[in-house]
Amino acid sequence: MAHYGDYQHAIYGAGLSGVMPKLPVDFATLEARAAAAMPPSVLGYVQGGCGDEFTQRENADAFQRWGMVPRMMVDCTTRDLSIELLGTRYPTPLFMAPIGVTGLATQDGHGDLAAARAAAETGVPLMASTLSNDPLETVAGAMGDTPGFFQLYTPRDRDLAASIVARAEAAGYKAIVVTLDTWVTGWRPRDLNVANFPQLRGHVLTNYFCDPVFARMLARPVAEDPAAAVRQWAATFGKVLTWDDLPWLRSLTTLPIVLKGICHPDDARRAIDGGADAIYCSNHGGRQANGGIAAIDMLPGVVAASGVVPVLFDSGVRSGSDVVKALALGARAVGVGRPYIYGLALDGAAGCAHVLRCILAEADLMMAVNGYPDLAAVRTAGATRR
Repeated sequence: MAHYGDYQHAIYGAGLSGVMPKLPVDFATLEARAAAAMPPSVLGYVQGGCGDEFTQRENADAFQRWGMVPRMMVDCTTRDLSIELLGTRYPTPLFMAPIGVTGLATQDGHGDLAAARAAAETGVPLMASTLSNDPLETVAGAMGDTPGFFQLYTPRDRDLAASIVARAEAAGYKAIVVTLDTWVTGWRPRDLNVANFPQLRGHVLTNYFCDPVFARMLARPVAEDPAAAVRQWAATFGKVLTWDDLPWLRSLTTLPIVLKGICHPDDARRAIDGGADAIYCSNHGGRQANGGIAAIDMLPGVVAASGVVPVLFDSGVRSGSDVVKALALGARAVGVGRPYIYGLALDGAAGCAHVLRCILAEADLMMAVNGYPDLAAVRTAGATRR
């Protein structure tokens, strides 16, 4: 049986013929290489966080405060990283978290399609963002047999929201993931210092511009007056969601509803009581609020409050060991963000697939060495805060 950790054998084997990896396998070197290759405007948006970026740094650094105890003399020659999530079986617990400038990460401006092709190649689902350079339908088609999820920035106009959700359901996405913490943009100095907000320049707005409901809001077609279309987008983006809106959101689709941005146990309980099918613990990677608490430190409380309802997680994940720690703390599935964007920037779909394979290989090998043959064993072992 092949294992994800076997990726290292392919690398070492190629090295015997003098072939070195095209891209690095560690996050620090990957980030440095990508920083040298990406346009400054895109790099600043991808790397930037809110305020002085303390929470963004804490998200990543906090993983070092959590540790796992290895167990010896356990037969881990066969490992199983598969999960069940919302009625579907997935080969791994990893997914690509939604990032609004994925489309800008590749030189051709079609990073969303490249990420979708990497999903098709690796079996790692893509959580496609509403903010995209390609229509959500085209992105779904590029995923092949790998399921995908659709992340929704809920518009103020209810008809537009219903249209986008209906399109996502028709396109075959497996769930609607509603982002709760981005009805207004957080204070992001890197972007503010260069007065750069990609959406206001007309980028990653294709899902709006190709929507029939949005088209009816415009006096002229997008191609004839793109500036007016951007202004209409700005006037439409960002509905303030309250608990009273949950029944309406639930009514838009038969797909599972996942609420993204839940960090407090009480909010998890209320979301479940209101009909949410899954909870997504995340603080937006520290991009929206500089509150100081790492998302991984809030995960155990959210998991405990959610009971049998699955909890997804992201924020600060940089490696396979980070993924395993989040799973040990109760996450059902774990999202990675910046690393796969850097892979896209350096080598398109192939670079993205390489990054995903590296993360999975490290996670798989950590489980093998530590005596965890499957994710049930990981959850039983748990993680201890130092």
